[in-house]
Amino acid sequence: MNVLDFANSIEGYLLVSSVLLILGIFAVLTRKNAIGILLGVELILNAAGINFVAFSKYHSAALEGQLVTLFLILIAAAEAAVALAIILRFYRLKQTIDADEASLLRH
Repeated sequence: MNVLDFANSIEGYLLVSSVLLILGIFAVLTRKNAIGILLGVELILNAAGINFVAFSKYHSAALEGQLVTLFLILIAAAEAAVALAIILRFYRLKQTIDADEASLLRH
């Protein structure tokens, strides 16, 4: 199998998607910084989007995969805006963005 054949096959897309998923899960589980955790969540959502587009391209002639991925991108943008607003408010209150300190928000 040629390298270009692999890059244009569904296995190539799934390989890239699985690498993004693993990196995203690693970032979410190991980071204490809230922005690092947010970036990990974004990587996981991008991995899911790549899967939807790849399966739509190779297993269906319809555009459902692309539409679901567009919806995922919109949700990721809204999630990032809300999460950054929460992180900014938390930083103003506690002068840190350490996720372990977030338990102090409970009264």
